[in-house]
Amino acid sequence: MPPPPPPAGTRRLLITAGPTHEPIDAVRFIGNRSSGRLGAALADRAVVAGYDVLLLLGPSPAAPSDSRVRTLRFRTCADLQSLLAEHAPWADVVVMAAAVADYRPRVNPEDLSGKRRRTAGGMILELESTPDLLAGVATNRRSGQLLVGFALEPRDEMLASARSKLERKKIDMVVANPLETMDAPTIEATVVGLPGTVFAKGRSTPGCISKDEFAGWLLAIIEEASRAQRT
Repeated sequence: MPPPPPPAGTRRLLITAGPTHEPIDAVRFIGNRSSGRLGAALADRAVVAGYDVLLLLGPSPAAPSDSRVRTLRFRTCADLQSLLAEHAPWADVVVMAAAVADYRPRVNPEDLSGKRRRTAGGMILELESTPDLLAGVATNRRSGQLLVGFALEPRDEMLASARSKLERKKIDMVVANPLETMDAPTIEATVVGLPGTVFAKGRSTPGCISKDEFAGWLLAIIEEASRAQRT
């Protein structure tokens, strides 16, 4: 039996998490090492805090433990794009934590129904860019909606990259974290906001913490930013 609907006026949070798998054929794909742990932990923390939570989760074994979290699965960037088009307008806060592929193989429909055979000459893949899902959500955002993105970069580049992403994507905050965060149980991150906002100078975690601890830390920042935005 599904959980009862939340009370009227409950804040609504949409989270994307996990990797994408972009198919080469019916068997193989291009993917990444994103575990989805952080998104699942954030969903659990948020629903306990009283949010109505929708988690869009990629092909990952991670899953929220709280049955009140509604979860929809995606596999590819295109799948996630469709889910966001349908559900992002519903949310008061959108946290884009999924590790979406920047490129996908350019394949023929017949490739997806069979398996490419190994040949002595090898195989050449032609890649095409995927849509910028974060920018797309930002372009279609409704008034009062808080948008949070992520920047996974080498440690010495991550803050500059996060600030650049803020400006380019037209979002509210970016979580900057180093490459070693991917598929790890811990995270060390800095949240940066737009100039003139409460997080413009950045706020960092107290060292390297578990992703469950980080979920609570990030949720407190989201709530602080939401209050500042409303006032």
